[in-house]
Amino acid sequence: MPQTIMITGAGSGIGKATALQFIKSGWNVGLVGRRKTPLLEIAETTEAALALSCDITNESAVKTAFSKTVDSFGRIDVLFNNAGIFTPGAAIDEISLEDWKYSVDVNLTGSFICAKQAFKVMRSQNPQGGRIINNGSISAQSPRPHSTSYTATKHAITGLTKSISLDGRPFNIACGQIDIGNARTEMVKALAHRNTAAGRDPEYTMDVDDVARTLLHMAELPLEANVQFMTIMATKMHLIGRG
Repeated sequence: MPQTIMITGAGSGIGKATALQFIKSGWNVGLVGRRKTPLLEIAETTEAALALSCDITNESAVKTAFSKTVDSFGRIDVLFNNAGIFTPGAAIDEISLEDWKYSVDVNLTGSFICAKQAFKVMRSQNPQGGRIINNGSISAQSPRPHSTSYTATKHAITGLTKSISLDGRPFNIACGQIDIGNARTEMVKALAHRNTAAGRDPEYTMDVDDVARTLLHMAELPLEANVQFMTIMATKMHLIGRG
């Protein structure tokens, strides 16, 4: 029986690349995202994918998405907690409270809601257990200038990962984190454009499919093994010594 993964932010970027990689590798995939059209573009090509239009900050909608996935595929083996946003960059005194709250709602609260529901399903299913992989971003380790909201939420994801790891031990639920640096997505292309316009150093990038293959490796480990933290980044990007 194929294993099942749920991927948030599955309609574009890292989420889409990951969904296509897992489908290719024989997994069932629950595609979670705000916009239904890009999810359907993937789901309509295979019976192994389910389009789940969902606002991850809405707990009721998340519960419905997880229920539909279990009804369709029988269980959930992995959650890739990937959805996130990057609000406009600014020094902390220029960040609006609205943008701060939006970042926290999507990047942190949304991840909490999805992890909570995944944990509940994995704890109750038979055989018991599963795996949650959180997208921390390299901003969970080291900030960019003008990224207070994003960086704060991604540092919080590390705490969420550690807490889930401890809480999951009695129920055979593993939790790990992947910190991704400069996969070639539309969000990174926009960031590179802003940095170039501001006269900053160029942004070196990597193929997003390399991230997807790394996630597949993490997901296919037996539950007795776990990649607790993984950093994958463009070789020449300015993480080490960033400032």
